Amino acid sequence: MPASTTPTSPLHTWWSQRPPTAGAAVMATGVISVALHQSGYETLSRIALGLACVAWLALAGDFIARLLWDRPRWLKEAATPAALTGIAATAVLGTRFTSLGWEPLAEALLALAALFWPGLLLTVVRRWNHRMPGAVFLGCVATQGLAVLAATVAAAEKTAWPAHMALALFWLGLVLYAVALARFDLRQIARGAGDHWVAGGAMAISALAGSKLLGAESPDLYLWNNDDTDILRKVTAALLVLDLTWYAVLLIAEFLWPRPRYDVRRWATVFPMAMTAAATLSVATALDVPWLETPGEALTWIAVAAWLAATAAAVRSYTRRPSGDGTGAPPPETGVRSTARR
Repeated sequence: MPASTTPTSPLHTWWSQRPPTAGAAVMATGVISVALHQSGYETLSRIALGLACVAWLALAGDFIARLLWDRPRWLKEAATPAALTGIAATAVLGTRFTSLGWEPLAEALLALAALFWPGLLLTVVRRWNHRMPGAVFLGCVATQGLAVLAATVAAAEKTAWPAHMALALFWLGLVLYAVALARFDLRQIARGAGDHWVAGGAMAISALAGSKLLGAESPDLYLWNNDDTDILRKVTAALLVLDLTWYAVLLIAEFLWPRPRYDVRRWATVFPMAMTAAATLSVATALDVPWLETPGEALTWIAVAAWLAATAAAVRSYTRRPSGDGTGAPPPETGVRSTARR
C-alpha cells in the first residue's frame, strides 16, 4: 500500500520525523534513573526508569517498523552515528535492571545490544570524515555502554566471562574515542546544537565502565591481578578528571555562546550531564573516595533540571509545531553533518 494512503495521526507524524538522535532522550532518561538510584532516591529513580522503558519501546517499535516497511530510510539512518543511540540506550536500561535484581532481563538486553552493535558500528565508522559534530563520539558511547552492562552483569552473576568481554570493550572504546576526537570539529563547542556535549559524555561513560570493571572484582572471582587493578584505578580516575574538565568547558561555552532555541539534539546534552553524575558517584565507590559523593549528587540534580527543561521544550515544540513539516525539528541529516560545512 502506498505510504500516502496509510492513515497517520499528528503524533505518529511527529514521531516518525524525529531524527535518530531522538534515541538520546531514552539514554538521558535511563541515566537519570541510574544516578537517582545511586543517590538513594529510589522512587524518583523508578519513575524515570518507567518513562525510559516506554520511550525505549517506542524507539524499538520505530526501528522495527522502518526495517520492515521503510528499508531505504532505515539504511540511510543506520549509517549515521546517531543510530548508535539505540545500542547505548539498551545498555543503560539493562544496567538499571541489574540493580533491581532483574538479571535475566539485563542479560537479554546485553545479548540484543551485542547483536546489533558490530554491524552498526562498522557501518558508522566507515563513513567517518573530518569536521564531524559531537555525534561522532557515539561509537565510543555505544561500546562503553556494552562494557558497563557486561561488567555489571558479571558482578551480579559472579561470572568471569562478561567481565573479560567488558574489559576488551573498555579499551576498544578508548581507542574509538581517540579516533573520534581527531575527527571532531572543535568549533562545535561554540556552534553545536547540543550533541557537542557527547564529547564529554563519552568520557563519562568510559569512567563509569572503568568503575564497573573494578566493582566486578570479588573474592568469588579472580579477574585482575594487582598490576591490572592498579592500571584500571589510574585510568578510571584520569577519565573522570577529563570528563569533569569537558563538563566545565562545555558549560562555560553555553554561557559564552548561548543557544536558547530548542533542538532535539539537546537530549544529547542531558545525557552527558546525567552520565557525569552517575560516573562521579560510581567512581566514588569504586575508588573509595567518599567526598566525591557530594558533587556527584549535586550533578544529579543539575541533570534532572536539564531533563525537565528539555522535556518542557520538547512539549512546546510539538504543541506549537511552528514551521515546515510541523514538527519544529531539523531534517534527519542535520544530526550528522557539521555546521562547519554549511
